[in-house]
Amino acid sequence: MRIYVVITLQLIIWSAFTLIEWMSKHDQLLYKVIMFFVFFYLAFVLCNKATQSAAKTLFITSLSLTIYTSIHYTLSLLTH
Repeated sequence: MRIYVVITLQLIIWSAFTLIEWMSKHDQLLYKVIMFFVFFYLAFVLCNKATQSAAKTLFITSLSLTIYTSIHYTLSLLTH
């Protein structure tokens, strides 16, 4: 059950990243990449506190990022 809660919280983090990226559409690419790594670190630390396993943390964080990216691009294809 803990993994599902962590994935849900990470999806909220990725949604916040998308919102902030949308609000900063005039920023340079370098700043967006730095912001991505900040959000990735935040999601990683949150998961590591909950699971206490580095391998499981990396897998869950990558999984939630993959899920969110696929949902994000699918919705953008459907709306455009």
